[in-house]
Amino acid sequence: MAAEAPLPVFAGVDERAGVVTSQPVAAGRPPPPAAVAVPSLGVASGLVELGLHADRTLQVPADPAVAGWYVGASRPGEPGPVVVVGHVDSRSGPGVFARLGELVPGSRVELALGDGAVAAYEVTGSRQVAKDAFPTEEVYGAVPRDELRLITCGGDFDRGAGSYRDNLVVSAVRV
Repeated sequence: MAAEAPLPVFAGVDERAGVVTSQPVAAGRPPPPAAVAVPSLGVASGLVELGLHADRTLQVPADPAVAGWYVGASRPGEPGPVVVVGHVDSRSGPGVFARLGELVPGSRVELALGDGAVAAYEVTGSRQVAKDAFPTEEVYGAVPRDELRLITCGGDFDRGAGSYRDNLVVSAVRV
């Protein structure tokens, strides 16, 4: 994990951002996640790889129906948070994480890995946070075990800014 934590996700991000090129698998590191599934919500999506913009805000998937994995975060099997983001909606309808707010503690989330294995996580909680008070260290900071953060937009939509005012952050632990 990078020593410097990124700024709040989605805050001031160009929604048209593309994805970064594929990252090579470093020797000894687990494979990156390739897909996410949330069985209780009927969510199944491949994952695009996301980096940071020059202002250190997180890129978002170009396609609202597809989730993305932040390549600067941990990989399943490593200590630290694996960070997966997706849109709640778009001008054409619901996004991949439209129902993320329905997850409750104990819900299962699965990440398919590049080697065909599946990493299972159990939701421990969720919270809605203002983008201008995003808990960067809590979401991206070091933790001693393999954890997962699912992030989408939430709260009121600011028509002037063309974005939501909040983020929904779901936390889960590897089981």
